[in-house]
Amino acid sequence: MRIQVLFFGVLRDLVGRPADVIELPEGARLKDLFSHYARQSPGLEPMLASVAFSVNQEYAAAERELASGDEVAVLPPVSGGTHEEPRNEGEVRIVRERIATEAVVAALKRPEDGAAVIFEGVVRNNTHGRRTLYLDYEAYETMAIKRMNDLTSEARQRFGVRAVSIVHRLGRLEIGETSVLIVVGSAHRGAAFDACRWLIDTLKKTVPIWKKEHFEDGAVWADGEPFPEEIRDPDGTTGAEAASK
Repeated sequence: MRIQVLFFGVLRDLVGRPADVIELPEGARLKDLFSHYARQSPGLEPMLASVAFSVNQEYAAAERELASGDEVAVLPPVSGGTHEEPRNEGEVRIVRERIATEAVVAALKRPEDGAAVIFEGVVRNNTHGRRTLYLDYEAYETMAIKRMNDLTSEARQRFGVRAVSIVHRLGRLEIGETSVLIVVGSAHRGAAFDACRWLIDTLKKTVPIWKKEHFEDGAVWADGEPFPEEIRDPDGTTGAEAASK
């Protein structure tokens, strides 16, 4: 069976290409696909414990069985009811131009809001004492948009806020430019602050966006936090296997 494979960030560098098409036998699993590339690129093997997989833009466990035509992404660390869900009056976008913070905030605010909390992630001029020249951001764009929309829905349900906007920039960013903007509109400031903090912390751990830091003496992909267990193993197969031993 034929599988489309996508690589991002440091994994793309290790494999030497952003995408590939691989033929696998029927019944092959994600872990078999990873082993194939690890044999070709030994630097991949130590990363198995920290990468995440997606199949057709949904996170999947390494034990997931594949089907012909699946789109698999190998991702380095980064970063109930039947009622109708309230509509988010904010926006979710990925852009390559400067983020217009004032315009995004103005579009989100409503007369019933008692608070509009704004977070801007800004490119700083150093990392651990090394002078930063600029950053490059890349993403698995379709999945990143889907995941950011999921986060806006969860934030509104979890914190009771009215609206959320998330705008993330890709490409080359200079010092002082905004890489990500989060705006939360709510009747109450406490809920807005809590939602905004949760959104940026969760985005950095779960949305497939990566940055490459360019210094005077070279460039490196920024180390990401390990993916949460529910993303690396969404079916709970690792825990189930461990419990059975």
